[in-house]
Amino acid sequence: QVQLVESGGGLVQAGGSLRLSCTASSGAFSKYGMAWFRQAPGKEREFVAFASRTGAVTHSADSVKGRFTIARDNAKNTVYLQMNNLEPEDTAVYYCAARSTTSGLSETDFFSWGQGTQVTVSS
Repeated sequence: QVQLVESGGGLVQAGGSLRLSCTASSGAFSKYGMAWFRQAPGKEREFVAFASRTGAVTHSADSVKGRFTIARDNAKNTVYLQMNNLEPEDTAVYYCAARSTTSGLSETDFFSWGQGTQVTVSS
């Protein structure tokens, strides 16, 4: 129903920053809660952050609180993940996902996913 494309990943040294973007090319973006997940080498995909339809309500994983911030601009059909003070443990493929009629934060609560963008943090 909605196509999602992530961008902004890359290679950064520990302590650096990156901002990821996820843009919806179709569908009613403002109708969807949006989230970021990540999958690190040798680990399962995990929840990172969520923003409600308007962005007024957000949630984030304990591992990134104080460092990562999720925000969205519905006029641009885009959700962002600002990542500061990056650590090698943040190295992962980052995915954005859309949720409509469910209320959970598990992978199965989201109906559309992007292809992911690689974030590599060197020490």
